[in-house]
Amino acid sequence: MARIEVLLPQWGMGMSEGAIVEWLKSVGDRVVEDEPLAEVESEKVEETLEAPATGTLTEILVQAGETVEVRTLVAVIETD
Repeated sequence: MARIEVLLPQWGMGMSEGAIVEWLKSVGDRVVEDEPLAEVESEKVEETLEAPATGTLTEILVQAGETVEVRTLVAVIETD
């Protein structure tokens, strides 16, 4: 099994941080690559954070309501 880090992406040139609005998946849930994981607000726009790989969501490191910088580790997926 591989550990895949889910980082907060930079969707726009001026984006420096984002706030997790809501997690759409919970720890222990099975996820498929490109499936929505969370809603993120940045620069007053909501974006969808998608799974970078297929596997099981094993950790959520940034809770809903928290704001973090771009490229911050927000979750971990373990692949099969």
